[in-house]
Amino acid sequence: MNYLAHGFRFTDEPYFLAGTAAPDWLSVIDRKMRLRARRAAEFAADADPQLAALARGVIQHHHDDEWFHQTEAFNALQLAFAVEIRRVLPGDEGFRPSFLGHILVELLLDAVLAEEEPGRLDNYYAALDRVDPATVQAAINRLATCTTDRLEMFIPRFNRERFLSDYGQDNTLLVRLNHVMKRVQLPVLPDDIAELFPAMRRQVRQRRDELLPSERIER
Repeated sequence: MNYLAHGFRFTDEPYFLAGTAAPDWLSVIDRKMRLRARRAAEFAADADPQLAALARGVIQHHHDDEWFHQTEAFNALQLAFAVEIRRVLPGDEGFRPSFLGHILVELLLDAVLAEEEPGRLDNYYAALDRVDPATVQAAINRLATCTTDRLEMFIPRFNRERFLSDYGQDNTLLVRLNHVMKRVQLPVLPDDIAELFPAMRRQVRQRRDELLPSERIER
């Protein structure tokens, strides 16, 4: 799952919402830094309400990811997408088509959620604007496997850039995918791969309900 799918249900509790985003934030700013659910559970009832909310959000993130990656819908879609990507990228039998199939299900689910309810994406960012980045960084440094001084600067940039809105258009989705390719040191994608996106969007839209967990961790 990606940012919006993880968090759209929790915009009423900004620090919990930030916790659902934090593992993915760290994958951008420091891939060696990890937020584990077991460690977060030690702080889920902390006397500091912001730290406790962030910890519970981290737990929710891991709960939802585990559920999501075991669903029949996710596994069927990622496999089908990888097959289509290999068709467009002949000779690419390596990791890239499977990786792309995986992340396209996640990014297109965010796009579906954003398009189905006007204002949903605005509400998501508005909730994150209500957290204090320094407070979030200090809390995450207590929860994570190591510390960072980059998160405080990253959160406002994440909110300003609003790149989740780019998933709604095929050309800007391709731009964002190529940013990911560069970050993980895989070859960038040709323009014609975007021809696959409309059909993929339809498939994710059709299976939307199967891709979203109904269970919520008690907050």
